[in-house]
Amino acid sequence: MFVLLVFASIVYGQSKEETSIRQLLLTQTEYWNRGDIDGFMKTYWKNDSLMFIGKTGVHFGWQETLNNYKKSYPDTSAMGKLSFDIVDIKKLSSEYYYLVGKWMLKRSIGDLNGYYDLLLKKINGRWYIIADHSS
Repeated sequence: MFVLLVFASIVYGQSKEETSIRQLLLTQTEYWNRGDIDGFMKTYWKNDSLMFIGKTGVHFGWQETLNNYKKSYPDTSAMGKLSFDIVDIKKLSSEYYYLVGKWMLKRSIGDLNGYYDLLLKKINGRWYIIADHSS
């Protein structure tokens, strides 16, 4: 897989950092589609300052975000199958990236979709989502 990612960087002109961020979203998708919200949350900054903005407002904290996901998606039929389309990725600095995209859930109980924007920060050599606005 590493060779494929390096190749994708060359072919599509992605920086190493953009490739890592795309891999983060792929990892999220894989965890979600297995019904593993705890795994999905590994891509979020495990900190009380994590910010999540959704239809119910602004929420802070990794644990609160996890609890809200589990409440909103109590089982695999509610979770469905997740996919992302990335609209834009912008480098803000060597430590920060901003990403805008579209999310889609294919579900037997009715599909859902919306848009999101993420602020990502490189912490100890790894990218984490530190702010998520999903609608």
